[in-house]
Amino acid sequence: MPRRATKKRSAQSDAVLTRPPGQIVLVLQGGGALGAYQVGVYQALHEAGIEPDWVIGTSIGAINAALIAGNEPEQRLAQMHAFWDALQWRSPFALIPAGSGVLNPLANLSILTQGVPGFFKPNPASWWGLTTPLGVDEAAFYDTAPLRETLHSHCNFGRANRGAPRLTVGAVNARTGAMKYFDSREEPLRVEHVMASGALPPAFPAIRIDGEPYWDGGVYSNTPIEAVLDDNPRKSSTIFAIQLWNPTGEEPESIWEVFGRQKEIQYASRADTHIARQKQIHRLRHVISQLGQQLPESKRNSAAVRELLAWGCRTNMHIVHLHAPRLAAEDHTKDIDFTPAGVRARCEAGYRDTKEAIAEQPWNCAIDPLEGVFVHDHDSTEEMA
Repeated sequence: MPRRATKKRSAQSDAVLTRPPGQIVLVLQGGGALGAYQVGVYQALHEAGIEPDWVIGTSIGAINAALIAGNEPEQRLAQMHAFWDALQWRSPFALIPAGSGVLNPLANLSILTQGVPGFFKPNPASWWGLTTPLGVDEAAFYDTAPLRETLHSHCNFGRANRGAPRLTVGAVNARTGAMKYFDSREEPLRVEHVMASGALPPAFPAIRIDGEPYWDGGVYSNTPIEAVLDDNPRKSSTIFAIQLWNPTGEEPESIWEVFGRQKEIQYASRADTHIARQKQIHRLRHVISQLGQQLPESKRNSAAVRELLAWGCRTNMHIVHLHAPRLAAEDHTKDIDFTPAGVRARCEAGYRDTKEAIAEQPWNCAIDPLEGVFVHDHDSTEEMA
């Protein structure tokens, strides 16, 4: 069983749990097999009675988001676990111990050559060579048709489009390079929207929506938190933002380690930058709102002043930032680590980290009325055995 350093208990650990304020938003980053961490996150929230009002994801985060929105609350965990069980790589070598360090290279080789059942399989068209014109719908090493069937088996898109919770998935237009968030509040979502969000090139082919080809939103921005903070109309929210990639780490000492650091930096994406910008914007909105209160009523009621004051708000955004820990001896292939041990360890880590974060109840902290965004980091960067 994975272990990590014991954290100091919060003074609020033994307090009665208060529901987080505002709408509950779950923001799920992309990261392939690392997405098992998100299953544990949702399990801890579910057990605490904290169901999301809005789930938004990119890539594997979009898939997990669809599994949540596309099932009734009492069925979500079972369907998520069934989906992830179907993806796990089963070793044909029963005599090799799981912790020997031998199985992961075998699993990687198997996945690269045979794909992942229920997710993707080799695309024979790619064998004609890298320069063969196949069209954007076929120009990929793998075919994701199996994912379509798996999603239909575990996700009811009629249920996902009811809006409780709201579902949003991010994808990037392969032709224009523009990021697009497909939102069940604006249009019915289909399996193609989720598949497009997970169509990471050049491994997976683009998915067409309304005639346009879309790739994995992680190509542009892997952490879709900006879509929540820019949402209109604005609502006070508690946002559980899940970081699967570690933006900080040791200096790499080999080309192999450079591959890993490059991938972590790339897919950790712009979350911190987005949050810093939103802290500034929300502070300005609160300042505008406070200034409006200083005006005499006759001024506030004029059309020109009302238009200016509309830029202000009093919403508060609590961001509970969860950072997935590293597994011991993992490398840049960790996002295809679909071994049962890897999936289980990440799921358990997400569950433990989220239980700890909930017990701390950071949303009960004292707040500055001029601030609008409050970041509560729950960092679990210790390596797990």
